[in-house]
Amino acid sequence: MTNTTQSMPEADELLTPGQMSDGFDQLAAGIQPLVDREDVVLLAVMNGGLVPVVRLADRLEGNYLLDYCHATRYRGATRGSELHWLVAPQSDLAGKTVVVVDDIFDAGLTLQAVAQRCRQEGAAAVYTAVMLVKDTERDAGIPDPDFVTGLTVPDRYVFGCGMDYHGRWRHLLSVYALKDT
Repeated sequence: MTNTTQSMPEADELLTPGQMSDGFDQLAAGIQPLVDREDVVLLAVMNGGLVPVVRLADRLEGNYLLDYCHATRYRGATRGSELHWLVAPQSDLAGKTVVVVDDIFDAGLTLQAVAQRCRQEGAAAVYTAVMLVKDTERDAGIPDPDFVTGLTVPDRYVFGCGMDYHGRWRHLLSVYALKDT
């Protein structure tokens, strides 16, 4: 049997569990009015959106649908490349208000592509929600997310709270950045 134990990489803790919890409270407070008045689908972008959508769903009250899609630019790497669709949204999005939930707003390309796909599938409205915003330059024309936790991270490789390092460490309650090498 192969030992798959891997030590956590050398990293700096950027955001504590308490800060993350407060951020998710803020994110839910922004989205709750949509849930109260519209037919909402929370659409998690896998795999990074898994933890954020669960933590968000724990805070929202009312009737909404949970769904997911799997679109990725990383595929286990530490740098993004072209977008690959692995699973399209499964729900009928026609006429619904879709909130696309992802882990981090980095270049914004994945979020933009998923939102566009939802519009093509007939969503009445599409909003984007992210757990973190990376302090980095983006291409002109990439819209900011509609809902954010208010938490920002530096332009470093981050993991924890849904984000991975080589497919691992998504389960951490804090957010970490790899040590500068």
